[in-house]
Amino acid sequence: MIRYTLKCSDAHAFESWFASAAAFDTLKASGMVACPVCGDIDVAKAVMAPRVRPSRNQAALPAPPPAAADPAPRPLQAPGSDAERALAEVRRKVEESSDYVGLEFANEARAMHDGEIKHRAIYGEAGVEEARKLIEDGIPVAPLPFIPQRKTN
Repeated sequence: MIRYTLKCSDAHAFESWFASAAAFDTLKASGMVACPVCGDIDVAKAVMAPRVRPSRNQAALPAPPPAAADPAPRPLQAPGSDAERALAEVRRKVEESSDYVGLEFANEARAMHDGEIKHRAIYGEAGVEEARKLIEDGIPVAPLPFIPQRKTN
């Protein structure tokens, strides 16, 4: 597998994995590689540094001491594009205005639809078959563009 940093003609940068360099070339030539932000298929490899493993002798040497800790902790990856920021805002609004019901989503949605429990905004997780049955029964549901963070203790 090989990871390429790619850039579209609108300068959106993104990464993707390919089985080989030849696989990338084949997929690109057939129009199967597209920018996830704008859908542009005019995509090119961006300049990137190769990832090279140290030799076995180098790997046996002790690691240098870690640099001083950053005083302000930062998230692993902050939203970088407008689309990522918009998605983060959607997630924030859903999480603050709805109840997370986890794997009981289908049961809760059905109970509200049948009038067994009071209607309220909920979000959670459901399998494809459960979601299909809800839709077939006229229960309004929609997939979220993110995976809910599981609430634990």
